[in-house]
Amino acid sequence: MNNWPVIADIAKDVESGKVKAVDLVKEALKRIEDASEYKAVIANIKVRSLERAGYIDEQVRTGKKIGRLAGVPFIAKDNYLAFGADTTAASNILKGFDAPYQATAIEKLEAEGAILVAKANLDAFAHGSSTENSDYFTTLNPHDKTRVPGGSSGGSGAAVILGLVPFALGSDTGGSIRLPASFCGAVGMKPTYGLVSRSGVVAMASSLDCMGPLTSNVTDAGLILDVMSGRDPLDSTTIERDYISYTKLDIGLKGKIIGVIKEYMGDGLDGNIKANIQTAINNLETAGATIKEISLPSLPLALAVYYIICPAEVSSNLSRYDGQRYGYSAKDADTLDDSYELSREKGFGAEAKRRIMIGTYVLSSGYYDAYYNKAQTVRTKLINEFQAAFKEVDFLAGPTSPSTAFKIGENTSDPLKMYLTDIMTVAANLVGVPAISVPCGTSDGLPVGLQLMAPQQKDRDLLGLAKAFEDLNT
Repeated sequence: MNNWPVIADIAKDVESGKVKAVDLVKEALKRIEDASEYKAVIANIKVRSLERAGYIDEQVRTGKKIGRLAGVPFIAKDNYLAFGADTTAASNILKGFDAPYQATAIEKLEAEGAILVAKANLDAFAHGSSTENSDYFTTLNPHDKTRVPGGSSGGSGAAVILGLVPFALGSDTGGSIRLPASFCGAVGMKPTYGLVSRSGVVAMASSLDCMGPLTSNVTDAGLILDVMSGRDPLDSTTIERDYISYTKLDIGLKGKIIGVIKEYMGDGLDGNIKANIQTAINNLETAGATIKEISLPSLPLALAVYYIICPAEVSSNLSRYDGQRYGYSAKDADTLDDSYELSREKGFGAEAKRRIMIGTYVLSSGYYDAYYNKAQTVRTKLINEFQAAFKEVDFLAGPTSPSTAFKIGENTSDPLKMYLTDIMTVAANLVGVPAISVPCGTSDGLPVGLQLMAPQQKDRDLLGLAKAFEDLNT
């Protein structure tokens, strides 16, 4: 569906004067308006984006160098702080919040000439797998309007496949970039933890959150990651990036060992998806890769571990939204305690409240050791198992999701069923490794995603494998 040229070509055309940045922004804004029925976007950034485009065109006219993303329009998930529109994280409690500064990732992209044109819909505070937890509206899947686009970065995934922009930004705490990529048919990259700064992004679970791109191809994902990555003095968890550009990819498959995760290919996996994944693995093997089955014994516990650690960190991060300093504040409160209570009661949606309650419970006296401490112990065991696996293989592979995009409303009454959507994605966040979802066919007309993982800080190698697979399927 996305019919934009590759990003590097767009930027070259702008810098050469062949294409005007203003025209690209106007085209993106028109596409957003024309596709409004899909509800991928919360807010347009029309005035600022056109001003920036005009400035870039003037710089080109005077012979100044712009950057690798000159004039390229993009959309950011609405948990990235950005100028030109409110940052709400799709939550009522942040409605009307005007960001005082921009996320580091946005700043880096703009420094290379990219132009933010809109903010994308998401599950409020990124709590969800379908965008049905947005306090505003549910985004529709580009392939079937009766189905979800995945979440929590559902608006970003839908925007890319609808062709609204060449790329969009998402955040991935337990699969929130990869799941929309799988459900919508996009490429979704979750980098190594700390490779992209979290500064200026509304926090969900700080030890799990990762920032990354959604694109229509692997080449574009590598370029965007190349611009966004690296140390940031505003985020002490950031790490050094690869000294070689993430656009310089080794796509050779000979000598590469790919481990197929045994636990992801068993019961609970849709038969058509399993067939698609097996075909993908067979194609990689035919092209020269060595395939080996790998078992990660603690993997079945990953989802339970995630839904203890994640709510615990959510309960802490959401405590700052108290109705006193910014965001929604209850006007009918008589006392300070009433103000806290009513502001949070009316400002938070059901899923945010659920995670606050679970998180507070597992951190409470008497239950900390029974739940949170045990979850962290199992997390360490998972890290050790992944490290051991990567001594045997170069990459791990399996499905991104056990199913294709489900119907809107199908899982909303059963939170546990909704949480199971993340069963194949949460482990990468718990252990901090890079993971990517790439399209690998369809099932009943709906996209299927192949998930690939690599050791920490091997993001460039992972992109190379993803590109090699993409080339086999084009």
